[in-house]
Amino acid sequence: MVSLHSSPLGSGPRPGARETIALLAGLMALNAVGIDAMIPALADIAGHLGVTEENKRQLIIVAYTLGFGFGQLFWGPLADRFGRKPVLGAGIAIYTALSFFCSFAPTFDALIVGRALQGAAAASSRVLVMAMVRDLFEGEAMARVMSLVAMVFMVIPVVAPSIGQLILTVGPWQTIFWALGGYGLMIGLWSFFRLPETLAPANRRTLGLSDLAEGARAVLSDRQSIGYTLAQTALFTGLIAYISSIQQIVFDVFRRPELIGLVFGAVAAPMALASFTNSKLVGRFGLRFVAHSGVAVFALLALSHALVATFVGENLIGFIVGQALVLASFSFCAANMNTLAMERMASVAGMASSLQGVISSILAAIGGFAIGQAFNGTQLPFLWGLAICGALGVALVLLTEPSRLFEPLQRSRARAASLRAHPAE
Repeated sequence: MVSLHSSPLGSGPRPGARETIALLAGLMALNAVGIDAMIPALADIAGHLGVTEENKRQLIIVAYTLGFGFGQLFWGPLADRFGRKPVLGAGIAIYTALSFFCSFAPTFDALIVGRALQGAAAASSRVLVMAMVRDLFEGEAMARVMSLVAMVFMVIPVVAPSIGQLILTVGPWQTIFWALGGYGLMIGLWSFFRLPETLAPANRRTLGLSDLAEGARAVLSDRQSIGYTLAQTALFTGLIAYISSIQQIVFDVFRRPELIGLVFGAVAAPMALASFTNSKLVGRFGLRFVAHSGVAVFALLALSHALVATFVGENLIGFIVGQALVLASFSFCAANMNTLAMERMASVAGMASSLQGVISSILAAIGGFAIGQAFNGTQLPFLWGLAICGALGVALVLLTEPSRLFEPLQRSRARAASLRAHPAE
């Protein structure tokens, strides 16, 4: 079991490592629930609000994702100034209120605005979880915690669409938003009563322009920080494209709308298993070895799936198997690239989490939306878009750390020990 890092916690309760990881995972799941539970309801929402263009339904997902991306810009600096706990509480409270607002949206435009603001509020959970993990853990321990958090995060897509579909059998689409509000209230109370303040007093920063500019410069000028952020963005673009396109692919290409929850779960379940496996592998083989292997496999599998679908053809089962393999490999990249991007950002963890999250979310939302809008009645635009995302991820890793490709754990530890002994190097 991962043990808590020696960074001092603030006053308040001190949950054990298991509860800490469970709570952080629950906070990260706030965003996944906000996206995935909506997928079965897209057609009902569009019909109720008078939207006839099918591709326009994607805005319910994309608006949330864009809001999530831009919202991250603000939460990190606030958390570096006022602490993690109060800022997190404010974000969750706003998310909960907006969930109920969306349920009463009178028009599609009002719903889209509400979804964008809801996503911006949900961004607090992502930014604060990343900052708190960086506050408490380092190195392979940080990667293992992120993998365990991601494992729970990946389980949500397995059950959320099915829960959304179940809710639709007993109530209208608005009921899903009521459930989101209830979940926000529950996780907010749990974090309020059990979460300690993790920001060390020495790392508190002001909101002065010079201090903010200094923090931003530290994040954006660091090759490792920006390089792994962009590499992760390339792969995240593919995930957003999948979330945006899967409903149309299952409904219109394979004509099995009743299986949308099962398909989504069948693809997401291997991602959860891979995240758990990753938490073990990084401690044995090292961050870089696992992350670099993951992105290489992602690119190879995505290209293979696109080629098979284009020149051989596939049925729904073949599509599920192909996507399960590709997105499982994503789980060996995401947590590790997050860790590598944050590795040297201890003194500006909130700012780093914000800026890296903004870059990743906004660019991925734009790219994923573009791939989704290319839908032409077949799955091929999505599959080739995913293959391009994989190739970009490989190229960006090569540009970021060409001298440390597939670096094993022993060499990483020796390098870290050398840097501690000779910091000027």
